[in-house]
Amino acid sequence: MIHKFEIAGTKIVLDVNSGAVHVMDDLAWDIIDDIPVSTRENILAKHKIKYPVVEVEEVLNEIFNLQSEGMLYSNDRYCENNGFIKDPGEYPPPVVKSICLNVSHDCNLRCRYCFAGSGHFGGNRSMMSLETGQRAIDFLLKNSAGRRHCELDFFGGEPLMNIGVVRNLVSYGNSEAARKNKEIKFTLTTNAVLLNDETTEFLNRENISVVLSIDGRPAVNDAMRRLPGSGGGSYTEIRDKISSFIASRNNENYFVRGTYTRHNLDFSQDVMHLADLGYRYISVEPVVGPPTADWSLREADLPEIFREYGVLIREYMRRTKEGCPFDFFHFNLDLSNGPCLPKRLSGCGAGHEYMAVTPEGELYPCHQFVGREQFRLGSVWEGVSNPSLVNNFRQAHIYNKLKCTGCWAKFHCGGGCHANAESANATIMEPYDIGCQIEKKRLECAIYIQVLRAGNNEI
Repeated sequence: MIHKFEIAGTKIVLDVNSGAVHVMDDLAWDIIDDIPVSTRENILAKHKIKYPVVEVEEVLNEIFNLQSEGMLYSNDRYCENNGFIKDPGEYPPPVVKSICLNVSHDCNLRCRYCFAGSGHFGGNRSMMSLETGQRAIDFLLKNSAGRRHCELDFFGGEPLMNIGVVRNLVSYGNSEAARKNKEIKFTLTTNAVLLNDETTEFLNRENISVVLSIDGRPAVNDAMRRLPGSGGGSYTEIRDKISSFIASRNNENYFVRGTYTRHNLDFSQDVMHLADLGYRYISVEPVVGPPTADWSLREADLPEIFREYGVLIREYMRRTKEGCPFDFFHFNLDLSNGPCLPKRLSGCGAGHEYMAVTPEGELYPCHQFVGREQFRLGSVWEGVSNPSLVNNFRQAHIYNKLKCTGCWAKFHCGGGCHANAESANATIMEPYDIGCQIEKKRLECAIYIQVLRAGNNEI
């Protein structure tokens, strides 16, 4: 399987199974589709009308050499008949690598698109106790098996509303991990409203990675990310706090994360606004919501969304050349050292490698499933009590999703977001189509940028 695409006159071919990327001239581009369906003689006869025979022969030789080296039309090494395990009974026990700790089921914003219902996830507004958080850390360290490195994300709601417990859990986690010869990498996701000098000093001292939420331009941010009570926007409240925080850690170890909706389909302007504020590490994600919401993305929005990613590429490369680069999350792609096999097959690992913990200690496959009883896995007190649900998520990989098996992007996206799939299609086995199409566009952009950086020669 190969995937052909062209951006700004650069013709690119991805060999799906090997991950090899090739830049092609017009002749190779015209020939490449004939390779699996025609003979060498027929290909020569077809293309000698337009190109000199000697050039056609040279390109054919190069293509066949790449094919023999497993870099074009390569075989799928991971399919069922080549060693890939599909029977849940053959799986080893799950290894939990990461947990999302919902230390607060409350929030000091009322964002219109919030999947958590402004922080309470459909239940009561509550805070996680220190005892529950410690038990969650014990669960992570125990169920991480032989892994030395684990990850924990403080989430909500707004986790800084429970900063005292966060502080104590970081201390407890570091102590318990060291005692077991492990390390926990902490992350905290915040809307920045409660950021102050004291909290900044703590986050920096403990080297906690921070995700800071802001949607971009003031009007765009304030249309969706609103303060409770007055309903006013949060931009003025948070911009200077985010800027001050980023400056305190020398513009490193953070991401500024925004969301775009169909009300700001010109979202490249929001990325540029954030970059102009001096923020280097930026992620702006497509919203996912009910089809009835006025801000939800539609199929008809895709052409405009795709154009915006093209605008982003040009600005991204221009600023890089001018010495004022920014890092856009979805343009990051390592073509030489791709993700490990499990991630290539099942993405984030929700439900077996990654779990979310509520303030009461209940376990869910990820933060977006929290509060939905049919997706309760167990609790940090009893452990996993629903192993069949764990197996369902382990089985939700690219070889078991019909839409994924023939998709060129499958090894890079891992089958997409389970929560988005379930929200759109009432099953984790059928990917969210709009999300898939956006992801494929972003992958093409990321590959194109890597090609430009590498200065690849044409075939």
